[in-house]
Amino acid sequence: MTTPPETSPPAPSGSDAPAPSPEAVTQGAVLSERTYDRILEPRSERRLPLGDGTWYQLARAYVRVQLISQGAVFVLVAAAALVAQLLTGVMWQWIPAGVILLVTAIGLIITPRQARSVGYQLRDDDLVFRRGILWQRVVAVPYGRMQLVDITHGPLDRGFGIAQLKLVTAAASTGVTIPGLTQEAAEHLRDTLVAVAETRRTGL
Repeated sequence: MTTPPETSPPAPSGSDAPAPSPEAVTQGAVLSERTYDRILEPRSERRLPLGDGTWYQLARAYVRVQLISQGAVFVLVAAAALVAQLLTGVMWQWIPAGVILLVTAIGLIITPRQARSVGYQLRDDDLVFRRGILWQRVVAVPYGRMQLVDITHGPLDRGFGIAQLKLVTAAASTGVTIPGLTQEAAEHLRDTLVAVAETRRTGL
């Protein structure tokens, strides 16, 4: 989790500045537990700025799950191509296998850095999601437009205690999928977003 520098001057000692509510402290602790602590950004000065507010990141276990999954694909493809060569004596299968192995190897290299570029922020009226270093994407999802908040996780995800949160809106282009949240963060975020979305829709 990373917190940009404050833009306003600090409150003087003994001021009446409100302290964070217990709910905000609890939410921050749940969403930042076992996550990375700094979002990686492009080096260009023309990058999309982080802006103010608190950014939460993915769980560290997400990278391990991705490396295991991609590593398993790499080994299986290489083994299948080798077995085919031993059984048939031909080499052509290494052409498609080589393409898959190359793409998988690139994924293994860039996954740790790519995962650390992902972050989300809870603002007053929307959730902001950002990802990418070479190709940046920033999406703001208004709470009142959310129609469904879905949590999914596979067997490997459950073994590492992570889940994927999907936000479905009226416009498909503004839907967001946040991968690699801790199970606790995913459940807390789901309950929070559903409650806030209902409040926005009813105008309360």
